[in-house]
Amino acid sequence: MKKLFLFLALASSPVSAESPMSAADFDAYTQGKILYFGNDGHRYGVEEYLPDRRVRWSFLNGRCKDGFWYEDAEHICFVYDDNPEPQCWHFFERGNKLSARFKSDSEATELYEIEGDGEMLCLGPELGV
Repeated sequence: MKKLFLFLALASSPVSAESPMSAADFDAYTQGKILYFGNDGHRYGVEEYLPDRRVRWSFLNGRCKDGFWYEDAEHICFVYDDNPEPQCWHFFERGNKLSARFKSDSEATELYEIEGDGEMLCLGPELGV
């Protein structure tokens, strides 16, 4: 009877939610890579992961932003040179690819790793008169 009760209790308990990647896991996965991300079936951006938790991001327009990342309560947060406001995400590894869910987005923006050409285009600074 105890075994039946235990089985029913386990069978009726909700399946545990997927856990976000730790900073160590995220660093091990991304270190030295250039990863392309998609959103809703479209190419979204590319990020290069450099030593010492430094990053370089582009929305695939040739303009690149340098920054860094850090861990904050199960989130991986990014700060870029042009914006001091942290952008925090939960990262997950799904089928040998990354996916990311934005922390403060009420509509739960989700990015996912997609195939890319392995290079990142960063044009020089804009010069004007």
